[in-house]
Amino acid sequence: MAGYDLKQEVTDKYSLRGRVFNKLREDILSGKYKENDELKEIAIGEELGVSRTPVREAFRQLELEGLIQIVPNKGAYVTGITINDVKDIYMIRSKLEGLCAAWACEHITEEQLEEMEENIYLAKFHAQRGHYEQMTELDNRFHELMYESCNSKMLQHLLSDFHQYVLRVRKRTLSTVDRSLASNSEHQMIMEAIKERNPLKAEECAVKHINNAYQNMVKNGLKEAYENETEEGNNNE
Repeated sequence: MAGYDLKQEVTDKYSLRGRVFNKLREDILSGKYKENDELKEIAIGEELGVSRTPVREAFRQLELEGLIQIVPNKGAYVTGITINDVKDIYMIRSKLEGLCAAWACEHITEEQLEEMEENIYLAKFHAQRGHYEQMTELDNRFHELMYESCNSKMLQHLLSDFHQYVLRVRKRTLSTVDRSLASNSEHQMIMEAIKERNPLKAEECAVKHINNAYQNMVKNGLKEAYENETEEGNNNE
C-alpha cells in the first residue's frame, strides 16, 4: 500500500505526532474512514512509516476532538462528524463568521481586499462553466481570507477548524450552477460591506451566507447522503 511520506528524519516528537494527527484527521473528515470503522495502530503506523507511539498520541488528540472513541481493551473507533454535528457546526459558524466579517472591517488590508475581489471574479467565471472543483477551492480561499483579515488568531483558529470539520459536505453547497452563483454573490455582498467598513452589514451578510449554505445542503439531500455513506461503510466491513 502506498504510504503517506512521513519517513523523513524528525527529532521533534510533537511534530511527528502532529503530522500523523493531521493525516488521520483529514482522512476521517474526507470520509476515507467512516463511522464505526476501527483504526488499528499497527496498520496505520506501517502505512505512514512511523512507530506506534505517535499514532497512539494522535489517537488521544483525535478523541479530544470527538472524532474517534477509544474503547479500553478493544480499540479506537471512528465517530466522525454526524448529521447533527453538521447542523450545530453551521449554526455556530454563522455567529462566528458574522463576528469575523465585522472585525475584518477594521483590520483588512488593501492587498486582502484586492484578492477578495479577484476571488469573486474567478469564482463567477468557474461557476458559469460548472467547474465545481475550482469553485470549492475558491470558496475555501474566500473564507480563509476573511479569517486572516479579522486580526484574531483565536477566531481564525476556531473558524478554520469548523471549516475543516464539514470538509466532506461543503461541496454539496456548491453542487449546482444556481447555488454556486448565489454563493459567490453572497461573498460579493460580504466583501462590499467590509470594503465600506460597515461591520453591522458585514456581519448580517456573513450570517445569512452560512445559513443559506446549510439550508441548501438540507434541500439537496444531506440526510440521504449520510445514510447512503453509512450503508456503504457497513457493506464494506
